[in-house]
Amino acid sequence: MSAHTMISSKTSRVQWIAKVSILAAIAFVLMLFEIPLPFAPSFYKLGFDEVAVMLGGFALGPLAGAAIETLKVVLNVLFQGSDTAFVGELSNLLIGLSLVVPSALFYQRHKTLKGAMIALMIGVVSMALIGCLANYFIALPAYSYFYGLPMNVIIGMGSAILPLVQDKLTFVLLMTLPFNLVKGIVVALLTAVLYKRVSYLLHR
Repeated sequence: MSAHTMISSKTSRVQWIAKVSILAAIAFVLMLFEIPLPFAPSFYKLGFDEVAVMLGGFALGPLAGAAIETLKVVLNVLFQGSDTAFVGELSNLLIGLSLVVPSALFYQRHKTLKGAMIALMIGVVSMALIGCLANYFIALPAYSYFYGLPMNVIIGMGSAILPLVQDKLTFVLLMTLPFNLVKGIVVALLTAVLYKRVSYLLHR
């Protein structure tokens, strides 16, 4: 390998790390500005941090997307701490990865407008499904335990909004699933609108 190639490769790695770090920092800041939704309990809030993660995943690949998502969660723990013994953060990480990794993997192989749309849809469906599993088995039990809330109290928060919510399963299907679908669609739409506008910066 020539000296020029080695320098070029090292420069590329440094640029990659810099872009991942900047996008993770942007995603972390966006996490601080979450808004509640009228059809979901108060602890479900809509954030736009995944837009920065998706932009990075599409421009730099699935590994970068996963790195941005992971670093975002680490920054959140470092600066905001955790009141669920990191279980909530783990759930957030799993849901974020389930959105960006499948999307970026597909887009990496199909870099067309149609491919981008399909990739975004794959990500939304994946996040919705993984989100249900993560909430059923991880997040809801964690909230119940660490906040000292009996599960029936949490379920009651859901049934107060939608009386059909009667147990943990219906809570996940009627509260968590719609919330993740709405969040995924919003993130997908913003990614579709912003990607072409910022991709030239990420590819420099």
